[in-house]
Amino acid sequence: MDSTGLKARRARLVLAAGAVVVAGLLVAGGFTAATLMNGSDAEGQPQGEKGTAASTPSVPSSPSATGRMTPEKGKKLLLMKPTGQKDGLSTGFGASPMGGISAVVYFWEEYAWLDDEKGRQQLTAFVSKDRPGYVDKKISEIRKARETIGLAPSGGIPADVNFTTAVTAARVKTLKAPGLPVGDVMQVWLSYDRFATGPKGGRDENPLRGETQSFVVKVEGDTWKLTDEFDSLGDFPVAYEPDSPYAWNDGWAQVRHA
Repeated sequence: MDSTGLKARRARLVLAAGAVVVAGLLVAGGFTAATLMNGSDAEGQPQGEKGTAASTPSVPSSPSATGRMTPEKGKKLLLMKPTGQKDGLSTGFGASPMGGISAVVYFWEEYAWLDDEKGRQQLTAFVSKDRPGYVDKKISEIRKARETIGLAPSGGIPADVNFTTAVTAARVKTLKAPGLPVGDVMQVWLSYDRFATGPKGGRDENPLRGETQSFVVKVEGDTWKLTDEFDSLGDFPVAYEPDSPYAWNDGWAQVRHA
């Protein structure tokens, strides 16, 4: 997509967000879901620049009995169950590759992407101790986004509006980070949907579908932490489609919660 198309899409999503979160524009009969993050071009989100990526951690595979393999036909990524909740996030995934994938999926589904106070709490807990400035950068972006849609720079969203983020698939690559053991850093691309509910159960008539987002995480102690230190080592995937053999060959697998 060219820069004009990206700008137009971002403008549409910002307007949609304004329509949802500004209470005077919400109606019980139906409204449009919102996000300020434009898929794989989301400003301020951890994005891998074109570069070299190493092998994929153990993503399930399965032979195709009929035709070419696709994410829909293939084995699923069964996420680990969290063992607790702390700082607004699910915890207890451990330092295994599947633990890292699970931590990223749960973080994105729970992330308060339009609430700077809760977002800071979550980011402080999940961002690597080596990257303290990354938290401030993300909070600055949340506040600018809030101002863009007419909210106060700091605070939450209206109490009668709820957003739900549902991750449908993931694509994982191990990154060869200088000075760290192979397997301690990985890039996780997610494909997700986002929708909303409003006053009196107002139904979302136009939810976001098939958005993509990249995260880079590294092992820190006995868990995984978000970092932007190695973004340049990441790469870009082919588009995720459940029935695409190209998506399967590129490493996309459907996600299932345990």
